[in-house]
Amino acid sequence: MDAFQNTGLPDWDWWGRLWPTPGETLRRLGVDSETTVAEVACGNGYFALPAARITDPNPVYALDIDAAALDELSHLAAQQGIENVEPMLGDARELTQHLPAPVDYVLLANTFHGVDDKAGLVQQAFDSLRPGGHLCIVNWHDRPREATTAMDAPRGPPTELRMAPDETKRVVSDAGDFIPKALVELPPYHYALRFER
Repeated sequence: MDAFQNTGLPDWDWWGRLWPTPGETLRRLGVDSETTVAEVACGNGYFALPAARITDPNPVYALDIDAAALDELSHLAAQQGIENVEPMLGDARELTQHLPAPVDYVLLANTFHGVDDKAGLVQQAFDSLRPGGHLCIVNWHDRPREATTAMDAPRGPPTELRMAPDETKRVVSDAGDFIPKALVELPPYHYALRFER
């Protein structure tokens, strides 16, 4: 299992500058108390943990290939009394093999730019969703890396890997039978695209 290109754990110090209220962001993206969620490439839980607070008691399946990150996520969940997040060690390219049942919502945050087989991952997301379920891709805007700063340093993937919303929409539409539903701006540097199965 190889990590996706130019992805890694967020530094919570500067990540908190960009996403001070991740739970509110998730609500804007359609996560609610009726939702079961699979977060793909969840890292140590920056979005998985607030998602679990929103969906409780419904599960949040937190998938990553980094065992140490999942250990940290489990530790943080225990500290915070979160019992409905389920860390899963595995490759996002095999998402359907890891989930016990189809879910309502697949979240792919700050990762799509580095995926080698985007069409394959989109198909895995499609196959992991219930009919009417949603795939949400959170991406960095296609701005020069030196223009996307936090704590006085450039952040995010290399400029050449960044994808405009139209490019992301085209890739997803070409790869599966998803219906584009919403484009949500996430200032200062991100956007989200939500698709329906």
